[in-house]
Amino acid sequence: MNVNVRAATVGDALEVATLLHDFNTEFDAPVPDLPTLTRRFSEMLARTDVLVLLAEGGATAVGFAYLTFRPSPYSDGPLAQMEELYVRPELRSEGIGTRLLERAVALTQERQGKEMHINVDEVDADTRRFYERHGFVNIEPGEDYRMLCYLRAL
Repeated sequence: MNVNVRAATVGDALEVATLLHDFNTEFDAPVPDLPTLTRRFSEMLARTDVLVLLAEGGATAVGFAYLTFRPSPYSDGPLAQMEELYVRPELRSEGIGTRLLERAVALTQERQGKEMHINVDEVDADTRRFYERHGFVNIEPGEDYRMLCYLRAL
């Protein structure tokens, strides 16, 4: 599939909200209703410390990455937190997640960011392998079910 990855704008709030809603619904996780998510993304997409990337196949959004940035005393640029990365289930394993992640890393580096974090459920082996394949390292070895913090120095 030919996919274009671009930064979302305020006008994309409904598409981003729909993808996040679908993501949480897929995993039976609590999620606000679509109008609430859309309003919140409309506000967040106007901020400079939030970046949402959309992966589009033609005119259809097929995935997204949502990052936040915060200052750090350890570098001149921000620390990036990958809040969410999602690709529609029927399109997984086609490189779309990799394209989103690579673009997120490149844009973080453009901002002089030196580190990106993402939290991953310890039991989610496929997701852990995906991030490890892309240079992320778990810094919180776990023994029980919990979230693990993966880090990648940029």
